Amino acid sequence: MINASAHGWIDKFFFGQNSQKQTIISDSKLFYEKTRETGFLVGYTTHFVTEKPIETKGWTTEEFSKIALLNTLFGVYQLCENNRNHIEFIQKCVDFYNDLHPKSSNILYKILPQDSPSNSLEKIINSRIQTNENIISKNFSHILTNALLFIDVLAFKKYLKGGNIPEKYLKKTEEIIVNIVSLALKTKETKTKYDELLQKLFESSVRYTKFSKLGIVSLENLDLSYFSDDYEKFYLIDMAGMAMWNDQKMEKKEEEFLFQLAEKLQIPNSFAKKSIADVDLFLTTNKNQIPYFNFSNPVKHFYDQTTQSVHTLISRNKNRLLLEISQSKELMVLLAKSTTRDLNPEEKKKVRNQILDICKTIPSLTIFLVPGGSLLLPILIKFIPQMLPSAFNENLDLDKE
Repeated sequence: MINASAHGWIDKFFFGQNSQKQTIISDSKLFYEKTRETGFLVGYTTHFVTEKPIETKGWTTEEFSKIALLNTLFGVYQLCENNRNHIEFIQKCVDFYNDLHPKSSNILYKILPQDSPSNSLEKIINSRIQTNENIISKNFSHILTNALLFIDVLAFKKYLKGGNIPEKYLKKTEEIIVNIVSLALKTKETKTKYDELLQKLFESSVRYTKFSKLGIVSLENLDLSYFSDDYEKFYLIDMAGMAMWNDQKMEKKEEEFLFQLAEKLQIPNSFAKKSIADVDLFLTTNKNQIPYFNFSNPVKHFYDQTTQSVHTLISRNKNRLLLEISQSKELMVLLAKSTTRDLNPEEKKKVRNQILDICKTIPSLTIFLVPGGSLLLPILIKFIPQMLPSAFNENLDLDKE
């Protein structure tokens, strides 16, 4: 099973996926539509376009996004280069991202001279997914950032075809997308409380553009001639459809907007119809799991997201955690007591300090030591007795003697 949070996950991915028996992806439109069905375009991936299924039990949203970005870039590479040579692909990706952000700028990542290409790409992809340094702000502000990750794919396709990235390509692409989202929301006959939020979330998710005021007032006034590739046009239609779906229905006027957009982009109406159907099916099926639709209560959203992350961390470090805790009889007694009664302030302080000391010894748990990480300690302490029942049941018996 791949662990996209552990070193070497890219090599492990290709070891499992890139066999000689697998065929090269050649149908560009079909690959795009299958990628749309995975949810990658809207920032919530549920599965991947691979011939061999990937076991994803217990994965975090970030881990899904890492594999989705890598796999989609590899699919585009196959379409453009007509081969599945993953070694050449990895080097192309590293070159592409270095062209996107030269190492001297130190904007996204720090690649060491001894790093292998796959290790370098792991660092790069990690930086593309984790766009915020602070753990607290990250859980609040990543809602739609990963929905715009497909812009990386569009830029990579340009890079493969032309050998470089057109100047200001990323900035111009973001501007067009946000303007289209704004126009799509204005088209809605029935306004909802989410419309303004969605607009703000898209604007806060861009990486290369800062908006003070959107000046486009109609689709006719928006110059779309900059988009020449089908994937750019497909993506624009899908983003507009996703924006208008947030009230869970597509009104006639909204459908007309999508058809007008398709016509302006010289894309058949059949694609727009399939886009509406596919986006509706995916969002209807997964609405309760997509962060944007749960953002009306940011406190609940934050708690749900961090609880999932903490639970995953404990599961993966269960044995090491048990070993460290078992070495402190006082901590075991206090944690056992916490399952039957509330600890007093002094006891809570002891538990907190001892858990923090343990986190220092387990690399994966040092997340609780960074600014804001201590706010997650109550979640960690809550889960420990549940994850390690046998040890604490024994300790409960000892405590009663």
